Amino acid sequence: MIWLHPGVLIIFGAFLIPLIRWKTAKKTIFVLLPVLAFFILLMTSFGYFGSLPFVTWKVSVLGKELVFGRIDALSMVFAYVFVIAAICMNIYSLHVERDWEHVAAMLYVGSTLGATFAGDLFTLYIFWETMAISSLFLVWFRRTKAAHDAGFRYLLWHIFGGACLLSGIVMHVINTGSTEFTNFLSYLGKGFDSIPYYLMLIGFMLNAAVPPLHAWLPDAYPEATVTGAVYMTAFTTKCAVYTLARAFPGAEVLMWLGAIMAMYGVVFAMIQNDGRRLLSYHIVSQVGYMVCGVGMGTYLALNGAVAHAFCHILYKALLFMGMGAIIEITGRSKLTDLGGLYKYMPMTFYLYMVGALSISGLPLFSGFVSKTMTVYASAELHQPIVWFLLEGATIGTFACIALKLPWNVWFKERKIELTAKEPPKNMLVGMALMAFLCIFFGNYPGYHILYGILPYPVEFEPYEPLRVVETLEFFMFITLAFILFKNKFEGEDKIVLDLDWFGRVLGSRFISFCEGSLMNFASFIDRKFSNMAKKIKMTFTNPEHIFGANYGSMQVLNTKDTKINFKNQNTIKISTGGALLIILIFMLFYLAIYLIF
Repeated sequence: MIWLHPGVLIIFGAFLIPLIRWKTAKKTIFVLLPVLAFFILLMTSFGYFGSLPFVTWKVSVLGKELVFGRIDALSMVFAYVFVIAAICMNIYSLHVERDWEHVAAMLYVGSTLGATFAGDLFTLYIFWETMAISSLFLVWFRRTKAAHDAGFRYLLWHIFGGACLLSGIVMHVINTGSTEFTNFLSYLGKGFDSIPYYLMLIGFMLNAAVPPLHAWLPDAYPEATVTGAVYMTAFTTKCAVYTLARAFPGAEVLMWLGAIMAMYGVVFAMIQNDGRRLLSYHIVSQVGYMVCGVGMGTYLALNGAVAHAFCHILYKALLFMGMGAIIEITGRSKLTDLGGLYKYMPMTFYLYMVGALSISGLPLFSGFVSKTMTVYASAELHQPIVWFLLEGATIGTFACIALKLPWNVWFKERKIELTAKEPPKNMLVGMALMAFLCIFFGNYPGYHILYGILPYPVEFEPYEPLRVVETLEFFMFITLAFILFKNKFEGEDKIVLDLDWFGRVLGSRFISFCEGSLMNFASFIDRKFSNMAKKIKMTFTNPEHIFGANYGSMQVLNTKDTKINFKNQNTIKISTGGALLIILIFMLFYLAIYLIF
């Protein structure tokens, strides 16, 4: 039986949405696309298309083999969570009437699946760039100046990342003749021969938002549409984690960058005033756990990275859904503009808190069964600094997302009058499904199912009594500190500078230089060359300027187009073509002399 590519199904199905006029049918197709993809994945797991792993959908182009279907345990676990998340997100987005926004979202989902199943580097690159372009429109569809500017910066970042990736791919193919997307770790650390692989690594790290290549994420995600931001939380960064796990497992630099990244995101999230920007920095932090796990490279650490990517997609989407519901109803996202919404939106609060407790890693929620694998792997490798950074990030995450944000949004006394209500039912249903999955995978048998689809054998039990007690103690002390100093957790309306400040300042100065001094210099050079060209033309039109002969009197008429009139019939005139012929003869004469002597 021929395997049907779920990503291709979603991509082609997306273009049916704007062609259908009946709204019910339009919405049905929108939800059915990821549902059908999910059933294809189930059939794949049960061996209907062959036993795993297998390779299919191979096409030969210009002597190179493109592989659109490389199906194994690693690609399947990411594909499952991408499709499951897309089902919930599509339900959450049903109230949106913009067909082309739905098309962009489905292209985004389908291209992510395409990159996940890609077996060669060129296929990966094609879907990689499709992801960037389609997600860009999820920002621009908000139709605000801030969204337009953020989308443009988002585009520039991903053009740079795509250029690095493509450069590395081309250099690798030229050097080896192979296009296979495989483990490249052995190519690192070999001087100039490693340049292609470092370029690919930079391209992957940019999409994973590894500092200092992360600024595009907290810049663009808060400016996307309410539903578009939910999609963006799931696919770009987690697909990048997949590529890192595939190509560079065990790269030590990723372990240290990931650990720093986890703490970096928490610190910047704590000082944010915009709710979605706060959550965006926590994407940076949580992806840090995954990058760190990939860098450690042991089976336990890699399983932890993959499991955490799986769980993170679910609870982070739920958190953005909750904050998106606030924006949908109130039109506000700043913590200083919100407060006291619990009596209007209690259901939204409870669903949000499931995601908040999941990302914090509280027992009985999904984040606990995934995050602890990575933290425990760092202890097994005797990396105390890494362990400290990861545990510190966990504490900061709970304080920020489970305490600071909900208190500012739902319970703090608000400073301005707001009218609010629960969001549309489809949004609550999408959130409820995500909340159910966060709880399901945090308990038995959910986490056993999750561990069963991980790429490597799992010998880890998250609910060891000591581990559970230690985690609860952490959270109790943080909660006590919050109660005592909660006034310190109020949002502040201020500008927070990140590392992209340097790029923005240097970029603005470079643009000013180009528009000012450089353009003035260019105009000066243009005038000089124009005058020189006019003199040369005048000279060859009237050779008396060369020989000084007085062939006749000359009168220059000062008109718009300067013309030269000669009163004497003896005046010598040469056409432009003749002048060029004379120049060519002189050049040939010079060349002959040069070759002879």
